[in-house]
Amino acid sequence: MINTRLLFAPLLLSVLLVACGGESPTTADAPATATAPAAAPVAGESATADEPALDPAAAGEAPAASDAGQPADRAPADPAADAAVAAASQAATQGPALVAGTDYIEIPGGQPFAPLEGKVEVVEVFAYSCAHCAAFDPLVAAWKKRLPGDVRFTYLPAVFYEQDNFPKAFFAAEAIGVLDRLHGPLFNAMHIERSLRPDASTEDIIAWMAKQGADAGQLKGTVDSFAVKAKIARTKQFIVRSGIDATPTVVVNGKYRVRGRSLEDVLRITDQLVARERAAAQAGGSD
Repeated sequence: MINTRLLFAPLLLSVLLVACGGESPTTADAPATATAPAAAPVAGESATADEPALDPAAAGEAPAASDAGQPADRAPADPAADAAVAAASQAATQGPALVAGTDYIEIPGGQPFAPLEGKVEVVEVFAYSCAHCAAFDPLVAAWKKRLPGDVRFTYLPAVFYEQDNFPKAFFAAEAIGVLDRLHGPLFNAMHIERSLRPDASTEDIIAWMAKQGADAGQLKGTVDSFAVKAKIARTKQFIVRSGIDATPTVVVNGKYRVRGRSLEDVLRITDQLVARERAAAQAGGSD
């Protein structure tokens, strides 16, 4: 059986981190599928206000991340993503020192999404409708497998507008314990299979999840629960506090909003910031 995530390969070679802005998607706004890489941003397009201008020489391979919270030993093997992550890791250890304002933005008064509990927190704010997030998905999945035990990775769905039903479906799936096996396939459903639209109703998303084996009754009983609404409110606070207006965006320990000229470069910068925070923690310099 063909691994559908490999269909992103053409896109991965050309995609750059202009990212998906915080606008309400419509059918017309829906990103092109991974089989249409010409629709991806190219060097010279204007960047969002949150991202640096693109460097035409900075086009790098951009593999992506997978199953939200999925254990590393359950993530499908992706040799291309593994190789790209290895290259990013090498660049992190051998490359130049980070430059504030270019490689990352320091968040004034920034706070982690969840208590650190002795760990370094890495958060990715994403949207299922975002083609760049879909491209980032296998890369992050491969990257997560390399994380040391004192680093905690968390996916957060962007809550840029009230009409988006995917964030509450995400948290409902998380609450009933099925998110691990649905996160990656949701990107495929949106960008490869086209079985879900960016403006899908809650009922449509639950119906799709039920076809993947999730309990529709549990999802319906959870999706509008107080716990899910609280998670959405907390996520919105984190996004506003961190100055996030585009996806995918990575935040380290609530302190640093990562920039980068390619998706691979984002991981290179994240690795260096994580190393900085781990060193500070070991020296007793962090919470």
